Amino acid sequence: MEMRSAIVVGATGLVGSYLIRLLCESEEYISVTALTRRKLEYKHEKLVERIVNFDELAESDFDFAQEVFCCLGTTIKKAGTKEQFEKVDVEYPLNVASLAKKRGIQHFIVISAMGANEKAFAYYSRVKGKLEKELIDLEMPRLSIVRPSLLVGDRKEFRLGEKAGEFALNVINPLLVGPMKKARSIEASQVALAMKVIALHGKKQKVCIYASEELATMQMPEEQEVSHENLFNWNKLKNDEPAPLDEEVVFNKSKLKDLEVEKDDK
Repeated sequence: MEMRSAIVVGATGLVGSYLIRLLCESEEYISVTALTRRKLEYKHEKLVERIVNFDELAESDFDFAQEVFCCLGTTIKKAGTKEQFEKVDVEYPLNVASLAKKRGIQHFIVISAMGANEKAFAYYSRVKGKLEKELIDLEMPRLSIVRPSLLVGDRKEFRLGEKAGEFALNVINPLLVGPMKKARSIEASQVALAMKVIALHGKKQKVCIYASEELATMQMPEEQEVSHENLFNWNKLKNDEPAPLDEEVVFNKSKLKDLEVEKDDK
C-alpha cells in the first residue's frame, strides 16, 4: 500500500475537523499536516500542526504531499464585511492552490457550494462561482471541486440561520425526491469521507466537479480478501492428471525422416 501525506487547510471548520480525524486514523496516510490559525483540540501522532497567518502564507509552509484539502470558508456575518468574506472564501483558497502548485503537489480538493456560478443572482453563489473559475484558470495538475448542499453537523459556534435551515431540511429531506434530491442537506462527516474517497479513488480528469447527491453516496470500496484456496488449489493440482500429448503435434516423425534424407544428400 502506498503511504500518503496530506495537507488540510481549514482544519478547525465543520468539515475540516472531521477530515483531520478521518485521515489520521486511516491506514492510507502516514502524515497529515494542518495549516491553521489556531491550535487544534484533536491530537494524533500522525498530525503535524502548523500555525500560520494566511495573509503571509509562503511556499515554505508546505511540505510535499499527494493532495491538499481546502476546507476554508466563513459567513458574511462572521467576516464582518463582503471584502473580508471574499478574502477567506476566494483569496485564501486561491493563494493556497497557487503555492501548492509551485510545491509540486498534484491534487487540490476544495469545498465550494451547490449552485456555485459566477453569474448567479445570489451573492454567495456568485462568490463560490468566482472561486471555481479562478481555480480552473490556475490550471492545477488536478482539481476536484466539491459542491455540498447545506452542511449539517455538530458546530462549535451557533449559527441561527443555518440551524433553522438544518431543522427545516431534516423535516423535508425525505420529501425531496427526483430532481429535488440534490437539495437535501448533507452531513459534514459524509463530505469529509467523500473527499477522502475522491483523493484515493476519484475520477482522474484534470477538473472534476462533484455534486451533493454524488457526495452523499460515496463510500470507501471494500477490500476483498482472496483466500489461499482460491489463489492456489493444491488438492485440485494433485488430483488433476496431465493432458495426453499428441505425438503427431509434438514430434512429427515423417517430417524428421524428410530432414534426415536431406542431410544425407548433402
